[in-house]
Amino acid sequence: MANKRIIVDPITRIEGHLRIEVEIDENNVIKNAFASSTLWRGLETIVKNRDPRDAGFLMQRICGVCTFSHYRAGIEAVEDALKITPPLNAKLTRSLMNQALFMHDHLVHFYHLHGLDWVDITSALKADVAKASKEAFKYTKYPIATGENDLLKVKDRVKEFADRGELGPFANAYWGHETFRLTPEQNLIALSHYLKALEVQRTAAQLMAMFGGKQPHPQSLTVGGVTCVMDLLDPSRMSEYLTKYKEVANFIEHAYYADILMAGKAYASEPSVTAKAGTMNFMSHKEMQLNRSEFLFDTGIILNGDLSKVHPINEDLITEEATHSWYKDDEPLHPYDGKTNPNYTGMSEAMTIGAEGKEVHSKVIDEKGKYSWIKSPRYDGKAMEVGPLASVLVSYASGNKRIVKIVDGFLEETGLPTQALFTTLGRTAARALQVKAIIENGLETFDALIENLKVDQETYTTYKIDKEKEYKGRFIGDVPRGMLSHWIRIKNGVVENYQAVVPSTWNAGPEDSTGLKGPYESNLIGLKVKDITQPLEIIRVIHSFDPCIACAVHVMDTKGNELGSYKVDPTYGTSC
Repeated sequence: MANKRIIVDPITRIEGHLRIEVEIDENNVIKNAFASSTLWRGLETIVKNRDPRDAGFLMQRICGVCTFSHYRAGIEAVEDALKITPPLNAKLTRSLMNQALFMHDHLVHFYHLHGLDWVDITSALKADVAKASKEAFKYTKYPIATGENDLLKVKDRVKEFADRGELGPFANAYWGHETFRLTPEQNLIALSHYLKALEVQRTAAQLMAMFGGKQPHPQSLTVGGVTCVMDLLDPSRMSEYLTKYKEVANFIEHAYYADILMAGKAYASEPSVTAKAGTMNFMSHKEMQLNRSEFLFDTGIILNGDLSKVHPINEDLITEEATHSWYKDDEPLHPYDGKTNPNYTGMSEAMTIGAEGKEVHSKVIDEKGKYSWIKSPRYDGKAMEVGPLASVLVSYASGNKRIVKIVDGFLEETGLPTQALFTTLGRTAARALQVKAIIENGLETFDALIENLKVDQETYTTYKIDKEKEYKGRFIGDVPRGMLSHWIRIKNGVVENYQAVVPSTWNAGPEDSTGLKGPYESNLIGLKVKDITQPLEIIRVIHSFDPCIACAVHVMDTKGNELGSYKVDPTYGTSC
């Protein structure tokens, strides 16, 4: 019997242009999978021939979510090229802004982008409020927003939606799906935290804005340092930052982390989230400066899931190829030499399974040709997973005491084995573990900054760009979705070439020339789908990576010339 094809498009809840196609056998087991980004990011083209000092400001427009990540990467890639070392105050300020970004991003991801893959909203309407309030104490000594009055108010609020025949922000999901594992009371706890997180994420965004001027798209970084010196020298401003930091940290500890413990125990026996990852190679880069010399997370590579050895990263072994990507140049190229020349080849026609479970005519990707705007990054020819899981695993395997303590504590509290980290459940938990490490250690950065400002108020290093010289440099670091790198060549005082290898490129890239799949695709193969008209298992796996495909179309011509025209048929295919 021929395999059936299912299309899930779009697969992200709020942002991005990600399409997943899978082939399923007669037992509903995925035999093949393809990830396709359907819009083009052209910022590497836009930044060419511009003043390199503009790179950070332009590159942060890659995404509306992780704006600081690309902003900082663009700034520090130029600093690396020009051999500029910013003052310690600038480095520590950037680290505090980065911590705020991680706290904000991981909260929003779990509750508002991924949480509803684990939490059954309609089940919460059946919860016993008194039992739910007591249940919350199993996961933290000081529960947040789980008093009987809090939970009753949440239950009544959502019931109003349901009584009107709609669920408002919770509509269009697969409620009642067989793979949901939380009890009605646990679902109610998580639902209350979902709503509370809408308030807390605002405070986390304010943390970034305090030193960045605004959020998203902060403005205080510049090549050579930071410009927020007046904020750093204002005691009331620093005190306000500390107060807001502790408010967000309290929610992370007693709501977010507590919910991850609850989910870890509840989903420990659910096969769709505890199967071993398809790609068992993990790569991360040191991140989160704590003081003059220490970083919270470590650099390295884990191969084949072996935690007994952490391999160093050789940047020369990083390449990108476009065999199955909509670009002209297929060969593996180092990012310094990368090319971004579009070559869109379109879709094919085929029969797929629609939302009603019946076969329908659809536009499908050409799996033997090009099928994604994302390239295929490789490290020494190997596919690598990047992200919080990679960061946590590398730091854990490196013997990082701060991280070992947190990981071992999580495994002990949930009763999960170490191998559970190498799963969809582990990938989701890793975000909470990463941000827990930040709230437990991040104020070392704040204290180090305060102490240094007492003796040194420098926030900027002067420099010159010699137009007679050629420069090249890069930024490599870990951002909320994993290892990010920006690579720049400067010639005649302007940007000659620019390439950004983003985390979702590593994870969502298509097959390479050898047929090797990236993490998105490989993690879906072998997954059993209970109901092909409600492919929650597929969504849950992909969302665990926190897809950020919003780095899509950003290309223009200031003279109004048409650079290319692509027609998208809004009726093609069928979304599940």
